[in-house]
Amino acid sequence: MRLETLAVHAGGEPDEATGAVVPPLHLATTFRHGAGAERVAGYEYQREGNPTNDRLRAALAALEGGETALTFASGMAAMSTLLETLPPGSRIAIPDDCYTGLRILAAEFLPDRGIVVERLDMGDLAAVQAACQAGLALLWLETPSNPLLKVCDIQALAAIAHAHGALLACDNTFATPVLQRPLALGADVVMHSTTKYLGGHSDVLGGALVFARDDAFTQRVARRLHVTGATLAPFSAWLTLRGCRSLPARMAMHCANAARVAGFLASQAPVERVHYPGLPGRAGHAIAARQMADFGGMLSIEMRDGAEAALALAGALQLFTNATSLGGCESLVEHRASVEGANASSPAGLLRFSVGLEHVDDLLQDLSQALDGL
Repeated sequence: MRLETLAVHAGGEPDEATGAVVPPLHLATTFRHGAGAERVAGYEYQREGNPTNDRLRAALAALEGGETALTFASGMAAMSTLLETLPPGSRIAIPDDCYTGLRILAAEFLPDRGIVVERLDMGDLAAVQAACQAGLALLWLETPSNPLLKVCDIQALAAIAHAHGALLACDNTFATPVLQRPLALGADVVMHSTTKYLGGHSDVLGGALVFARDDAFTQRVARRLHVTGATLAPFSAWLTLRGCRSLPARMAMHCANAARVAGFLASQAPVERVHYPGLPGRAGHAIAARQMADFGGMLSIEMRDGAEAALALAGALQLFTNATSLGGCESLVEHRASVEGANASSPAGLLRFSVGLEHVDDLLQDLSQALDGL
């Protein structure tokens, strides 16, 4: 079954009780059981299981080609639950360019769990090889990365990790399963902030982990989720499942619009560089062309005159809203260094764009008028 068909039908089977073609929403926090706690219909308490969440988990596993999936209250909850399940004393490696939340988690919280974190350029296979030889429990990838859109070779890195007994996890939020299937390339776990493209409408917070195998480690992660309680609410699961059904159609337009926007910005004198894996000649373009079906709806630029020019451009845009997050129908722009604060790792002159579903000519006109005013 092709992915577009899976997106519509996985987890979307008609309701057995009513025949409704839209999945039902089960809000119950508790479920009737027998006098001896016998489960009448397989459920007991919402934190450990819910029919709406189960539909979403089935859909995500199908879309990513995994054996099982877990859903969480946020992407950070998914990420932290996975990493904190590793034994104390474990060493992990994360990308040198990565989501700020992961960077803060690695610096401030994982050390309290006894987990040692190393930051690597995931494009440097020799450096990754050396780190794995020194003993890694897990290699964390983010491709394309946030906010520099760096691309790394999932298949090559999976081979290195597995040769040294390490797990490989991949944040697939930017690409989505429509554009990239990390499990098929050797990853053990895929993480999503479902808040972004999977939800798709900037109205639902959530996260997910999809596992290649339902093994002992997967069960330990599931147990930690159950006990620590970072559970996705049923309504959030329902909204995310709704978003999954239109994901392939939306991603096609996100990609087409972003490619036009990236090409336009690459030709503008105030723009020093454009970070977008779809631009020929850019570092990582060949890998992206091989492991991705298209190049995504995210891009970033660095302004030639630094932070002042970046802030001026962001302030002059009218269709691109200055807001955090990404993957919704509306186009967003964000000066990442301002959002990251005192310990920002993003370049001072960088703007990140989430290119939405507006008509691309209107977006280009908005960028043009804003650049003309600099």
